[in-house]
Amino acid sequence: MYRTHTCGELRVSDDGKRVTLAGWIDRIRDLGGVKFLVLRDRYGKTQLVVNPAVFPQEVISELSREDVVQVTGTVRKRPPEAVTSEPTGEIEVFVEELKILSKSALPPFYPGDDVSEELRLRYRYIDLRSPRMLNNLLVRHKMALAAREYLNSKNFVEIETPYLTKSTPEGARDFLVPSRLKKGNFYALPQSPQLLKQILMISGLDRYFQIVRCFRDEDLRADRQPEFTQIDIEMSFVHMEDVMELSEGLIRHIFKSVGIELPEKFDRITYEEAMEKYGSDKPDRRYGMELVDLAKYFENTDFKVVRSVLDAGGSVKGFKAGKIQMSRKIADEYGEFLKNFGLGGVLWFKVEGGSVVSTTSKFLEREYQAIWKDFGLEEGDVFILAAHDDRERLNEALGALRLKIGKEYVKVSGFDALWVIDFPFLEYNQEEQRYVARHHPFTMPHLEDLERGVEWPKVRAYAYDMVINGFEVGGGSIRIHDREIQEKVFEVIGLSKDEAREKFGFFLEALQYGVPPHGGIAFGLDRLVSIAVGVDNIREVIAFPKTSSGTCLLTGAPSTVSPKQLEEVGIELRSES
Repeated sequence: MYRTHTCGELRVSDDGKRVTLAGWIDRIRDLGGVKFLVLRDRYGKTQLVVNPAVFPQEVISELSREDVVQVTGTVRKRPPEAVTSEPTGEIEVFVEELKILSKSALPPFYPGDDVSEELRLRYRYIDLRSPRMLNNLLVRHKMALAAREYLNSKNFVEIETPYLTKSTPEGARDFLVPSRLKKGNFYALPQSPQLLKQILMISGLDRYFQIVRCFRDEDLRADRQPEFTQIDIEMSFVHMEDVMELSEGLIRHIFKSVGIELPEKFDRITYEEAMEKYGSDKPDRRYGMELVDLAKYFENTDFKVVRSVLDAGGSVKGFKAGKIQMSRKIADEYGEFLKNFGLGGVLWFKVEGGSVVSTTSKFLEREYQAIWKDFGLEEGDVFILAAHDDRERLNEALGALRLKIGKEYVKVSGFDALWVIDFPFLEYNQEEQRYVARHHPFTMPHLEDLERGVEWPKVRAYAYDMVINGFEVGGGSIRIHDREIQEKVFEVIGLSKDEAREKFGFFLEALQYGVPPHGGIAFGLDRLVSIAVGVDNIREVIAFPKTSSGTCLLTGAPSTVSPKQLEEVGIELRSES
């Protein structure tokens, strides 16, 4: 055996025991000729004592950090002054036998060093040795295991769906895989198992789940990867409430498995309320600073910038930012930030010395005084305002500024968990100049809205997103189980009958053969883990992630392939002009 114990296992109760350990040399210290080594594996660290009287100097001098060694020796209790807070800090092992299993070259960095992310990803096998990264992956393992345990206890069946599937419209771009046996044809890697899990419901498997890889060829950022993992769930004979109740229980159980207690009941707010109060459909309410409508304060204003917006049917909104720094320069920076959202700039005032201070106070002092009084501003408080003729854009812009200020000035803690419901069924795609499904085209619209003759752009969807600390961690919906409604939705989003038949013919056919009402949800496992360990970037909780340009720095993917491989699948590369 290479080891009788791990490096995190030995305790003072093992005093006098002869043991064999194996691992990486984490530290080397020389105290008057006696070498102290810290041996590390995934379970922890153990201090070793190497006596030069036992081992020749040439053996000891050969040792270096990150060497893999095997040692045999006797466990001894440390003297009180040498005890540390490590779990193994009360003992050390006096080495009697030592064998180098593998020498390490001088690494570009040592595990846990503060180096660039690029270097960490290039040498990921070294980075993953650090306690922080190891902990992240162990938390991920525990949360995935907890999900399986909970869903199994609720009679769910784990079923695998294929990675090679059919390309369908909507959503992001597909990753395409050429077929060698059917040249000119392509598989697509699944963006999600949406249609297949619905077909499982039609098949009578009324409770399905899968911890599944999904693939989307889209522009990346800190919380996006071309391949990611989701906890995929589908249930038959359920209403929206059933799915949401099950989901709350699941997420509470997952977080509890890593020592985090979430609220017993998650709040619910509508999409409209989320946008009006926070300017986001995934609000982080821990920052406070709710957006408020200020139109009534400016009904009689002569200030041209605001007057022209109100006369055009626009809106004035703002929020109490609290005791933040504010000056003309800072206001200009905030104004430039809002211009990225199509706004003209920002208005602001500060309560200072018992009066209103602002670059525009001589024009708007009466309005500012009224806002000060009604919103209970105190000495040093800053209030931020903006006006625009497009209320949706105004909400989005102020919501983004609210977050920017909040992250700079407000120290938040704890967990804000809520549901956002009553999403619009459709949203307008400016690029394609048409309406598209906000979630996906298999979401059930509110039939009462259709029965009341509500126009399609204003129809609500039976869709729901779970939000934790400002991140959408899961989204789902009740699905369409009626073929006529499904065909109508395809028509509304601009799919002709021929296109619908070509892309979704197999699914439309299945809808003819007795379909139970069903719904589901998918949770981003990467995001759940990142929230649990307190990081923003999901690359920190994925073993081998891609960069923001979709590159794997460890393996060099994506890479070129040989002309023979291209010929086999019938592909000829065209040179870029």
